[in-house]
Amino acid sequence: MPVQSADPARLVDVVLVKGGRTKIRYPAELLADDGTRIAVRAPWAGEGVRDFGFVRFEPGDVFTEYYWRDRWYSVKEVRGASGALKGWYCDITRPATLTGTELVVEDLDLDLWRSADGGDVRRLDEDEFAESGLAERDPGAAAAAVTALDELEVIATVEGGLEALLE
Repeated sequence: MPVQSADPARLVDVVLVKGGRTKIRYPAELLADDGTRIAVRAPWAGEGVRDFGFVRFEPGDVFTEYYWRDRWYSVKEVRGASGALKGWYCDITRPATLTGTELVVEDLDLDLWRSADGGDVRRLDEDEFAESGLAERDPGAAAAAVTALDELEVIATVEGGLEALLE
């Protein structure tokens, strides 16, 4: 059911599943649901600081997250406590499902990062994806995951590409 801006804030639990187990669960404010794309906002849900070398996620960061019911990825706009844009972290996932107040996505190990200035676009965790065995267990899902990563990389390298995707 679509959520309109006049609706009172509604909380959902975002559940990230990896390898058949819940990797993380956190509350988020449901911003919009148009039947295909779901948008939520949540503070950084990790423990303490996570320094990737090219970006740090830390307490006070705010993630505006976009999930699709018909696409094999999610896109998370990351802002620091000051509101400054850090960049976009994209997870390759199976299409999202929202049942009641639970938004579930299955992480397929591949990720993409794009810095705020667009100067740093990088594919992440391709080694984890290869080691996951998904290509052997579910070749169709593995192919969809690689195609989604390729698609996102193209979108991320075009000026305004990710921003346009999230409008």
